[in-house]
Amino acid sequence: MPDVTDATFQTEVLERSKTVPVVVDLWAPWCGPCRTLGPMLEQAVAATGGAVELAKVNVDENPQVAATFRVQSIPAVFALRDAQVVDGFIGAVPKAQVEEFVGRLAPAEPSEVDLLVAAGDEASLRKALDIERDHPGAVVALARLLVDRGDADEALELLARVPETAEARAVAAQARLSTRGVPVDRSADVTGVLDRLLDRVRDDEDARQEFLDLLETLGPDDPRTSEYRRALASRLF
Repeated sequence: MPDVTDATFQTEVLERSKTVPVVVDLWAPWCGPCRTLGPMLEQAVAATGGAVELAKVNVDENPQVAATFRVQSIPAVFALRDAQVVDGFIGAVPKAQVEEFVGRLAPAEPSEVDLLVAAGDEASLRKALDIERDHPGAVVALARLLVDRGDADEALELLARVPETAEARAVAAQARLSTRGVPVDRSADVTGVLDRLLDRVRDDEDARQEFLDLLETLGPDDPRTSEYRRALASRLF
């Protein structure tokens, strides 16, 4: 590609890096190591198929760019993402290190499991779990499908495989409520159920769990969640 200049740096590097990672190669024609490193960078960036782009800057002709990076010696290479430097190195380095550097910037290719999870249907999710038994995304997605069709017990068994997350907690709460026949639809009279449970939470562990599960299904953005968590704390402490 043609060299980036002081005049085009803003557009071709800073703005462009908000769309795709950009590797900036600061070089000069008299720099022997630069002539060795340049082709290796070009080859490594080309191998990403457009996932990473290269910007070459002749520091002799573009002192403003050199000053922006506070360059003391060349070759100097910087990686930018969202107009911020995220990686870099100074001096000539081996080809394997150049490829590793560029590879860290390129988005990873989705695995077979990731593609199956993205498909989202039950058969695909079960196949994903055959490959990777504890894949969090597949576990939670399949558990949600199971809860929706009434297989709450299997959903809870699945969720026990993975570490607790906010998403997993919400699905587990829905599963437990489903086994008790408690409606989890936000349009239902959740407030009335919470009020009735509140009188029992101190001495009844099942009531306390049901109360917490209902709050989990409401979610943190529902104003009732914080209101009833305060009410629960006042009853317990």
